[in-house]
Amino acid sequence: MDFIGVSSMQLKVVLALVIIPILVIGCASTEKLTMKKLETVPFVDLNRYVGQWFEIARYPNRFQKGCVGSRATYTLRDDGKINVVNACYEGAPTGPLRSAKGKAWVVDTETNARLKVSFFWPFAGDYWIIDLGPEYEYAVVGHPKRKYLWILSRTPEMSEEVYQSILMRLQDQQYNTSQLIRTEQIINDLNP
Repeated sequence: MDFIGVSSMQLKVVLALVIIPILVIGCASTEKLTMKKLETVPFVDLNRYVGQWFEIARYPNRFQKGCVGSRATYTLRDDGKINVVNACYEGAPTGPLRSAKGKAWVVDTETNARLKVSFFWPFAGDYWIIDLGPEYEYAVVGHPKRKYLWILSRTPEMSEEVYQSILMRLQDQQYNTSQLIRTEQIINDLNP
């Protein structure tokens, strides 16, 4: 039977092409609606936070592709902002050292846990401190949409017990910890 010059098979194909994308978009939107707001730590003392951090694990990202021995060094500036130097070895521990310099600034002065970081003006990304050791011995940095994730330590190595406890808290924050990749650290060269 034809429906205004269209066969039932053509009508089914057209309906499928219209309805399936709507269902897919609806399901994706529902997933985002069920994701709870990312929680940050209650307060960050920036004087204690600055210094050198070694990357223990991260979500894969394009700007760190091929990096090993990744680390970050933060220093307070006179204007209240933070200088950021990210460094890693390209490809292998014997590869060339590459670095990127940027700046960060606090966007939530009540907690100091929500910052913006920029390496190329005018582009800036969210840098949210979502977990922090009591002695600032480790930190976990996330993104409100959970696109990025870094586990950092003051030392190039972290005990498995501490790492696993961080993973449990990340799962509570609805992070997919199976996406984390462990970072190979170079222990004999600790300066960026």
